[in-house]
Amino acid sequence: MAFHLEAPVYWSPEMADSPDCELTSDQCVINREHFFVRGLIEIPVLDSEESFAWGVWVSLSEKSFAHISDHWETEGREHDDPYFGWLSSALDYDPTTVNLATNLHSRPVGVRPFIELEPTDHPLAVEQRNGITLARVQEIAEHALHPNN
Repeated sequence: MAFHLEAPVYWSPEMADSPDCELTSDQCVINREHFFVRGLIEIPVLDSEESFAWGVWVSLSEKSFAHISDHWETEGREHDDPYFGWLSSALDYDPTTVNLATNLHSRPVGVRPFIELEPTDHPLAVEQRNGITLARVQEIAEHALHPNN
């Protein structure tokens, strides 16, 4: 009930050799000037007790990235104010999901942040607000596993 993207859309494999770039399972820095955190866009599944999640990346300001990094292992971090960011993952939606406005909410240590999309008419934001069916989850899974079909 989840699909995760391994890196922000702006990352390329050759960056791994640069001392100014770093990609971990939770954070990414590109050229010491672009900062990203991995989180979850959770979507209620209407005909299930589970939710569906997109594991995606959000760009943050340097100040927000420094704050969230400083508190990454701090108990109670879930009480921090949300961090404004831009979605930095390309999901299979039209129009593109890249640069959708978000708020990233810290959760308890060990739990990936929750990503709240700005309440627009973008199909992904509508799905997050209104939920989806198991049939839609199956459609997403089929397309993610077999993108050329």
